[in-house]
Amino acid sequence: MTRERQLVATFVEVADTLVDDFDVIDLLHTLAERCVQLLDVEAAGIMLIDQRGQLHAAAASTENARLVELFELQSDAGPCVDCCRSGEAVVNADLEAEAERWPRFAEAARRSGFVAVHALPLRLRDTVIGALNLFSSARRVLNDDDARAGQALADVATIGILAQRGLHQAELLAAQLQGALTSRIVIEQAKGVLAERRAIDVDEAFELLRGYARRRNLRLSDVAREVAEGSATASELLQACE
Repeated sequence: MTRERQLVATFVEVADTLVDDFDVIDLLHTLAERCVQLLDVEAAGIMLIDQRGQLHAAAASTENARLVELFELQSDAGPCVDCCRSGEAVVNADLEAEAERWPRFAEAARRSGFVAVHALPLRLRDTVIGALNLFSSARRVLNDDDARAGQALADVATIGILAQRGLHQAELLAAQLQGALTSRIVIEQAKGVLAERRAIDVDEAFELLRGYARRRNLRLSDVAREVAEGSATASELLQACE
């Protein structure tokens, strides 16, 4: 499949998820995975802003990317933080050259094997709800076409999230975003349970969890809660992932 057809297929896939009461976390993971496939980067992550203006890691294509984003949040410095605050993209940031700008983040990202990063805003006009982080393990330039494609994917996700509750219904939007961030915590707990029980890494655990939810047309957060809480169906869920 050509890159152009992959892009079209991705936009169709994202649009198809924007049904009533769609799963925000699953949408964001789909976005992260497709960015890796389409934009010649090794990993992607997404942060969302809650109703208090605080940033939270919402989705990532790999565990390494998630950990780097958590470090960025702890140090309150990095491309995604800058992007969310300014609403402007950060493109082709070389981590060696930016060591003084983001010293702790740059060091952590380099330890994880990344040498360049990009951050694209999840923004509609003046409303910024988060940012998309792209990580590269080689000094490849994100050209204008790739940057536009990545921004377009971020824009589609932003429009979908905002449109679900209405751009002007601030309280409902805040509740939706907070719900997504709460689900993220439950999903991380469920990944830990699966990883420990199955003796696998957390990336594999997430794919098992997500695959189970999709095959049964269940919400990812609901399935994760069943596993994390060790409910009556937890053992069944674990066995079904074999």
